[in-house]
Amino acid sequence: MARAATVKDLRSRTEKDFCLSGPAFTAALAARWKESRERAESQLTLLLLDLDNLHGLNTTHGREAGDRAVGAATAELVRAAKRESWTLGRTGGDEFALLAPGLGVEPAFLRADALRRDLDAAIAKALPRGQRCTVSVGVANIPRDAKLPEDLLRKADLALYAAKEQGGDSVGLTPGEDMVLKSSYYSAAQLARLKSLAERKKTKEAVLLREALAELLRKYDRE
Repeated sequence: MARAATVKDLRSRTEKDFCLSGPAFTAALAARWKESRERAESQLTLLLLDLDNLHGLNTTHGREAGDRAVGAATAELVRAAKRESWTLGRTGGDEFALLAPGLGVEPAFLRADALRRDLDAAIAKALPRGQRCTVSVGVANIPRDAKLPEDLLRKADLALYAAKEQGGDSVGLTPGEDMVLKSSYYSAAQLARLKSLAERKKTKEAVLLREALAELLRKYDRE
């Protein structure tokens, strides 16, 4: 009963505020995780978001510009959280987190990328011409990337770092052996052939793709 009350209380606070503090979000994550363990085949996906170059925006154009960017991002994230029934938290000055129960990695990646574009547009609208600030997103999932909430946070942070390493304004994933983003980059025919090859070789699709990429890089290194 105590656990149920805790989950209910966290939901009520989210409905009231729609943007939890860092500690409150961590508590909500733990509560959702405990709740999800009671359901078979349950998934829990975490999105970590960070504004790119906010420090540079503040330095070049003043703190007011940074505040406008953060305000626009917050408003757009609140709208997204309400629309998707996700839990939103602000974990730092320009860092946010979204908790999406029951959402798999691939649909989460696609929604995260759509949200990134919406955030970029909202921030651009709030800033004067010549000022720019974008958003990077890291995506991690239970059970794909972690088993415990604290590990999920760490893996999502690594995914966010990967997005930043790509130059920002992108969505990053935690590297995994068992997943290929099939909705992006590949035709249906290519995917069918890749799946067939993986079955024949008794390996995973991601392993074959890395092997192909390594061979491609070696080819151009020889030039």
